[in-house]
Amino acid sequence: MSGDPSGIHGTFETRFLPVRDAFAAAFRGRPRMGAALAVHHQGELVVDLWGGMADARSSVPWTSDTSTVIFSCTKGIMAVLAARLVESGRLDYDLPLADLWPEFGVHGKNTVTVGDVLAHRAGVSAPRESVDLAQALNWEEMTRLLAEQEPLWEPGTGYGYHALTHGWLSGEIIRRTTGQTPGEFMHETLADPLMARLQLGVPEDQQGDIAHLEAGATLQEMVRSQQAARQPGVPDWPARALTLGSAFPQELVGDDAGFNRSDVRAAQLPGAGAVATAHGLSAAWSSVVHDTAATRRLDPGVLKRAVDVRSEGSPVFAAAAPWPRWGAGFQLDSAARRYVSPDGFGHDGAGGQVAFAEPSLGLSFAFLTNWMEAGDDVRATRIIDALREIVES
Repeated sequence: MSGDPSGIHGTFETRFLPVRDAFAAAFRGRPRMGAALAVHHQGELVVDLWGGMADARSSVPWTSDTSTVIFSCTKGIMAVLAARLVESGRLDYDLPLADLWPEFGVHGKNTVTVGDVLAHRAGVSAPRESVDLAQALNWEEMTRLLAEQEPLWEPGTGYGYHALTHGWLSGEIIRRTTGQTPGEFMHETLADPLMARLQLGVPEDQQGDIAHLEAGATLQEMVRSQQAARQPGVPDWPARALTLGSAFPQELVGDDAGFNRSDVRAAQLPGAGAVATAHGLSAAWSSVVHDTAATRRLDPGVLKRAVDVRSEGSPVFAAAAPWPRWGAGFQLDSAARRYVSPDGFGHDGAGGQVAFAEPSLGLSFAFLTNWMEAGDDVRATRIIDALREIVES
């Protein structure tokens, strides 16, 4: 079936009508929102929907080819790339990072393993000194800074979400293992064989189909509340993990700020900066659990190691429950992020993005939007609930 007069476009198999309806419901009361949804089953695209505005400022509609910044869903893709390197025997989760990156092994960080890094246990979730945008866009500067930094806690003893620094750490693992930038390795390993729009570092003259991002009222209110609660003179490390100090707004976007900037989208920021279409991102997750296009599924033994729980419970820096669970870079099913089944794994992203795979069901899923919400954002959750009911019926 195809799109209808409600403004939702694309195709879906008839049995997924409740999923299409839940997707349509996400737009209610959000006239400036754009979004896309894709689901693969057994390697085939069975839901491919889109609607709304790619750029509400100029009334540009979202189309099948519209891509958007996927924020921390990027971390999930980096975890897929690391797992592919483990599968090929070129990397091991138990390898000390300093064996690959000797400069990193100072100030007690010599015990940090690749698995620790991917599971947010490296102790460098934020820079001790404020970082500006020019520094954040300089790969050599950021990797040098993180290598030299004294950790914020004893590495391996707990976890703290490495909102942006995760990208330079995981990216340097890939660069030092393969000799390629993470964007090059992503293209070679996923985007090209899957014929998928999935990029890290989009040249400024090729950004015409990238959606414009807007912070919704719930995200703006959350930021205001967090800023009001901040204690003068007391470091707010989780906030700095998002901003790096002065590099990014806490909302991550502005009219011409943060991830709406062309130079930011052109940079390689593997913690949050990949750009994708929903069907491209879903194809990448499909390839982990089922042969998809020219890509064979990940070896089940490697996948089992990749999804073993490495971090869970209360983080180093106090945060309200529910808390997430992490494997080797994969965000696992938990009260903080439910998938279709307890076996699901993937990664969500700032503002409402969600992408994951279901190995026992042969499913993959990607929901992407440029209208960024926070707090009790149930848009993707209700779509996942609808998908679960179909699977269980």
